Amino acid sequence: MPATTVTARADQGTPRPPGGRRPAGARRRTGPLARIPVPLWLLLPAALVLIPLFGYPLYQLGLLSVLKFGQPQASGGVPTEFVGLSNYTDVLGDEQFWTVLGQTLAFAAFCVLTTLAVGATCAVLLTRVGKWPRLMLMFGALGAWAAPAMTGSTVWMFLLDTNSGLVNEVLGTQGHNWMYDKWSAFAMVAVVVVWHSFPFVMITLYAGIQAIPDSVLEAARLDGAGTVTIFRRIMLPMLRPLLVIVVIQSVIWDFKVFTQIYVMTGGGGIAGQNLVLNVYAYQKAFVAENYSLGAAIGVLMTLILLGVTAIYIRSLRRSGEEL
Repeated sequence: MPATTVTARADQGTPRPPGGRRPAGARRRTGPLARIPVPLWLLLPAALVLIPLFGYPLYQLGLLSVLKFGQPQASGGVPTEFVGLSNYTDVLGDEQFWTVLGQTLAFAAFCVLTTLAVGATCAVLLTRVGKWPRLMLMFGALGAWAAPAMTGSTVWMFLLDTNSGLVNEVLGTQGHNWMYDKWSAFAMVAVVVVWHSFPFVMITLYAGIQAIPDSVLEAARLDGAGTVTIFRRIMLPMLRPLLVIVVIQSVIWDFKVFTQIYVMTGGGGIAGQNLVLNVYAYQKAFVAENYSLGAAIGVLMTLILLGVTAIYIRSLRRSGEEL
């Protein structure tokens, strides 16, 4: 076989520059590792840290959920007993669990939608105002974002105080207890959660808007498109990858809200009317001293979050959107 034919076959599959010559020393990658996409290699360092960091606690949570482990077992007076799925059966058979689950899903959905609406509105507003108003808005929002949940919840409790709160003074509703009614309490807690969460959405979407070419926005304005139309028809499609990130993050944060509910409603409200799953798990684990039952609720929360995230990403892929 001629040498030129052998050389041509050997060079098949090796990418060549436009000039047609192969770079000096270039070799074709072979083997199973060559089929791993480059982005996965770039994620490997973070995965080496995050997988043990999150994997071991999840393993311990799952292990605890299949054991009978309460205060007697924790003190060493009674041996730990393997009970299989008995804890999950007890949780799923409890009518209060389903009530709390429904409240949690409704509360989280309201907080996520409101956070996205407020964050997106403020992101667009940042592009329309001058330098100093923009800096003031960004510093104010970042101050809310940086405030610890415990501190923010306590400050808002002072503002909502029944007798001397600023909110009642401004609205002229002195003596009104915002935390007494179930839905009023949920609404006030939602305000605090959105106040803590919207800066992340605002900053993320503002950065994405700044990356959109000015020529695209200017062409839309010349065609007569208004601010709302430009945001809905041009900005939103181009911000789709960022929206995936902020939606998933918001779902995770708002679904597992604990501090705001616990502080502002005194541990779940009157007769537990404002319980969400995180507070419900805390009460089962540390108030009732049934740690394995609380662990089972934690595992169920993790599975629900994974399911919601998977459904959201799958719906985007089915609609043809690039992630």
